[in-house]
Amino acid sequence: MIEINDVVVLGANGTMGAGSGEIFAAGGCNVVFLARSAEKAHEGLVTAQGLAKSQRLADRISVGTYGEDLEEAVAKADLIFESLAEDIELKKNFFTRVDRCRRPDSLVATVSSGLSIAEMAHGRSESFRRNFLGIHLFNPPNVIVGTEVIPHAGTDPSLVPEIVRLLEKRFGRIAIVTADKPAFAGNRVGFKVLNEVAILAEEFGVAFADYLIGPYTGRAMPPLATVDLVGWDVHKAIVDNVCANTNDEAHATFAMPAYMERLLAHGHLGNKTPERGGFYRRIKEGKQTVNLVLDPQTGAYKDLRDAPVWPIAFVEEMKRLNRIGRYRDAFRVFAETSSSEAELARRVILGYVSYGLNRVGENEVVGSARDVDRIMGFGFNWAPPTALVDVMGVRTTIRLLEAQHLPVPRVLQQAARHPDEPMFREPHVNIGRFFAG
Repeated sequence: MIEINDVVVLGANGTMGAGSGEIFAAGGCNVVFLARSAEKAHEGLVTAQGLAKSQRLADRISVGTYGEDLEEAVAKADLIFESLAEDIELKKNFFTRVDRCRRPDSLVATVSSGLSIAEMAHGRSESFRRNFLGIHLFNPPNVIVGTEVIPHAGTDPSLVPEIVRLLEKRFGRIAIVTADKPAFAGNRVGFKVLNEVAILAEEFGVAFADYLIGPYTGRAMPPLATVDLVGWDVHKAIVDNVCANTNDEAHATFAMPAYMERLLAHGHLGNKTPERGGFYRRIKEGKQTVNLVLDPQTGAYKDLRDAPVWPIAFVEEMKRLNRIGRYRDAFRVFAETSSSEAELARRVILGYVSYGLNRVGENEVVGSARDVDRIMGFGFNWAPPTALVDVMGVRTTIRLLEAQHLPVPRVLQQAARHPDEPMFREPHVNIGRFFAG
């Protein structure tokens, strides 16, 4: 296994930088946190200590600045881990500096959530390009173990399985290998769903959309609350990247809604900007906290109590069945209910299954359905596509996909020849963890 003892984190004061550094330090590495100033780097250290809930983490972390410490720290490092803002020119400028002072055998990785790995390596030395790849951790990295490893065409092929093994055995990750395509696998599949729900919210309302596609359908949080958590700026960066650089069967669902563009231009970033909010906002009225919800039509916020979502019978029945572990019965209700709301929910959830499994193939993003399952299950904490197929039944799933005029993935056509064999085969995983009551 590759030996990694000394790590440098660039952008260590950011959420992903501090979280990544915490993982490396907790795994026994000596880590240097670099930022624009010593104060910023120290902020990252404090964040990492908080994530680890251990002051002793500082025993393995030192701090420094780009101006005074980068060259010396990089020259000693086995791994240079870049976690700067999602700005490809900024990253490339830092890689130029790194390339000048790194050892020829040191590894260089970016935590980018979807930018081109090949573009970042372009123009760098031969040894840099052979030892460069993406290691995409999900936020928060100390909790979410799903990880994508993304080589580019110039990455040493022998390095990839070694990195996967290192991440899994030493740092406790669940790692998959994806192609160097926009947003890789997890964000491409996940943000397709998130943006589709954001589009629906303009017609049906924010609270209704989050209720209809809520945790009972197989996700940790409602979709639009997830966008607020991630940040509207990050959401825009990902969907714009996919929209501009792909042209697949779901292309239209990656167009960011105009109402989000307008609000984003006025500083609405979700939870990052609590004073402006995102889909939701909280305000203080005296000693009471009031939850507000966005009206996408007007851009105004109103009290959630004045915009109630009335319970829908099939949703409530599915929640009840999920609570007692009858997931197949819950999704039988999902498949058989005849109503406009059920039709809308099936469009989104079956669209997720179709889109996710259609990313499997020789010229696609991943090599197997298990790769999509693992990154959606352990990167997004969503029910993996094949787990949904199993609870609905493969032939029922195909029938429902055809009714929605959605492409039937090849892996489903193959699975239909053996309908009694489960598709979700992740050992030691109870699918109940994905379905909320």
